[in-house]
Amino acid sequence: MKTLLSISICILFFSGFSQDLKPQELLEKAISYHDPNGNWLQFKDTFTVEMTMPNAPKRTSVITINLPAEYFSVTATKDTVTTTYTLEKGKCQMQYNGVVLDSLKAADKDMTCDRATLYKNYYSYLYGLPMKLRDPGTNLSDNVEKKRFKDKDYLVLKVTYDDAVGNDVWYFYFNPKTYAMEIYQFFKTDDQGKVKPESGEYILLTGETLLNGIKIPKVRAWYYNKEDKYLGTDTLVE
Repeated sequence: MKTLLSISICILFFSGFSQDLKPQELLEKAISYHDPNGNWLQFKDTFTVEMTMPNAPKRTSVITINLPAEYFSVTATKDTVTTTYTLEKGKCQMQYNGVVLDSLKAADKDMTCDRATLYKNYYSYLYGLPMKLRDPGTNLSDNVEKKRFKDKDYLVLKVTYDDAVGNDVWYFYFNPKTYAMEIYQFFKTDDQGKVKPESGEYILLTGETLLNGIKIPKVRAWYYNKEDKYLGTDTLVE
């Protein structure tokens, strides 16, 4: 009887958080938690991320994002090789072990300005969440879902994107009490736009670091959706 009562209380307690909560309202509550002072659009900081993967050497990346100056840089070191990609107001520069490369020499090192743009978009997106869900081309689902994942209850926001932005389907898992973002997950789609259920990955977020007054997840552990296979962990160390 006590067990049934506890379950009932839990269900009632959890459902109260999502009652009549619209997707845009959930997003705004999550943004208020992570970026209470609205600092993201003026973000200007440098931070270090260490990536560890099974059977692979550690990669350390020093990342600078300065949104007002339209400046991005990432310097990644793995073993004895250090590469730097810099974008400033659309102008690209690449370095290999401290030496500036022209496009031909960069190509010999498998470095391109397209990759620099990819890194800028990747780091700005992941470290700008959930604020980046306000960007044009982002489509919120019609309803907030309730899901249980890894023995915890979440309010879940489904997000799709205009074709010009991307074809993946994303799910963002928020703590129903604090609205902190604790998991995100994405799936690939087929030519008809249907989700491929064994594709994609999920990322577990733990800890927080304060950058520019924004609460940013400190540790990101990556897993394949298929069979929960572990991929690696990104840790924000500075």
